[in-house]
Amino acid sequence: MLPIATYETYQDGQIIFEEGSHGDWIYAIESGAVELSKAVAAGRAVITVLQSGDIFGEMAFLARIPRTATARAVGETTVGIIDRAFLDAEYNKLSQYFQVILRTLSLRLKRATEQLVENNIYKVGS
Repeated sequence: MLPIATYETYQDGQIIFEEGSHGDWIYAIESGAVELSKAVAAGRAVITVLQSGDIFGEMAFLARIPRTATARAVGETTVGIIDRAFLDAEYNKLSQYFQVILRTLSLRLKRATEQLVENNIYKVGS
């Protein structure tokens, strides 16, 4: 079980974080669901809907980049913010080489998601 520093509850449709914003906290969904989406010309492309037990926000932490998607609560949703001291301590235990591998994978996932969105693979809504 991941060490949670604090819990936050969001109402249906409430934004947890916005695409392009800064912040590198990682979240664990305790209850409810979270929709991840990206802005596109026609509105928003839904990438996925995460459920209880899923984590999100890891790419910003691992790659040290702005948020790559908007996270929005689906129904009443409670998320735990994973303890930053724990994350930093665990990450810093990794060799520099493995840290580079994780950053590279995160950036590759970011590019792949952007390409899928550009090619209209995801459902677009408003």
